[in-house]
Amino acid sequence: MSEVMDDERETRLSADNLIRLLEDDILNSVLKPGDRLDEQSLARRFEVSRTPVREALRHLASSGLVDIRKNQGATVKRLTTAELIEMFQIMAEYEGLSARLSARRMTRDELTEMRKWHDECAARAEKEDHDGFYEANNLFHDTIFRGSRNVFLQVESRKLRNRLNVYRRHITTPRKMAKSVIEHRGIVDAIVAGDEELAHSLMRQHVDLLAGAAADVLLALETENLE
Repeated sequence: MSEVMDDERETRLSADNLIRLLEDDILNSVLKPGDRLDEQSLARRFEVSRTPVREALRHLASSGLVDIRKNQGATVKRLTTAELIEMFQIMAEYEGLSARLSARRMTRDELTEMRKWHDECAARAEKEDHDGFYEANNLFHDTIFRGSRNVFLQVESRKLRNRLNVYRRHITTPRKMAKSVIEHRGIVDAIVAGDEELAHSLMRQHVDLLAGAAADVLLALETENLE
């Protein structure tokens, strides 16, 4: 009986570790939408039996990161255009609220940090540095999330943003980088001025407009997977 319980505990620990590792791979785009998740290959990769792999995949399916279809196995979930638009709309509300609260609550140091990342975004956009802009843009938005002083909002926003990251990368084109810098400038000015309504409105528009590029993003991913 004790050995059975030990085996179950070991399987549970293995599954928990696998969930974290696979989740990180999916959220960091190591595993991309549509990628096949073969149980046997994953078991070899992580040096475990197929039982914890199967359990981890079921958990990731329940959290919306993986699709499991009968006779087809598991794949990294590919969002539909409708799902992507809906998620960007919710993200726009989260970001808008963060900007509103930051206009009321940001410290002087945080305002300085926000300006710094805005300036970095502008410099990277001018050089057409896609990866550099993407990183600076994330840090710009992170500063505003922290400035909101709402921990629950920060946690939920980060979860959703992680789900959207692989798609957002495809939206970061030279033209959109330049447009984002202009929009960021308005958001920064509104937060610095303490104008909560304007900060909320400008940030919502800034993020919600990204939903309009959803079809283009999905098409880009389809093309990438065919190459």
